[in-house]
Amino acid sequence: MQKAGFTTDKTRKRYNRMAFLYDFMEAPIERLRFASWRQRLTGRIVGPTALEVGVGTGKNFTYYPNDVNITAIDLSPRMLEKARSRANKLNLKVDLQEMDAQHLNFEDDSFDTIFATFVFCSVPDPVEGLLELKRVCKPEGRLLLLEHMRPRNVAMGFLFNVLNPMIVRMTGANINRKTINNIRVAGWQIRAEEHLSSDIVRWIEAVP
Repeated sequence: MQKAGFTTDKTRKRYNRMAFLYDFMEAPIERLRFASWRQRLTGRIVGPTALEVGVGTGKNFTYYPNDVNITAIDLSPRMLEKARSRANKLNLKVDLQEMDAQHLNFEDDSFDTIFATFVFCSVPDPVEGLLELKRVCKPEGRLLLLEHMRPRNVAMGFLFNVLNPMIVRMTGANINRKTINNIRVAGWQIRAEEHLSSDIVRWIEAVP
């Protein structure tokens, strides 16, 4: 438990440091690829209640439906400051809360849709986080994920493993997570899986 807490604290501090320049650093890849992939959220966030995990600076706000009550959480208070500013500019009603995905302060069966984009590469214990998401998802609800992960190719997978420590230090994101396996270990049933960039970036829909 001490080790996990320490890792979570390091993650929070890392994203607090990065918050000021986060959108600037990601702007090129956001324009080239990420924004078009995020559009898959359109029409898929259904309510009456939904939860975004790892809201960051609010890059998904554009795709929020008007008829769903959305709560959005993040581990980093400084990232949430950026998200609040963006929400105000968009005149968007969203309940922003500082919270750890591994320890959610919500009752069981609270949300119809839970979604996250490029988040479980940085959650210290991804399986624990996915278990928490399953706990707060309604039995008839669903999970929407846009994630990058370790490729299946043996040589590429080895390269991702070698590069991962450096990438984590630079960006906070693990590039060698076996996210599909983590989703299944947490008890989710995958209903759709789309490969967007080879098998590294994938769109996933799952149910409890």
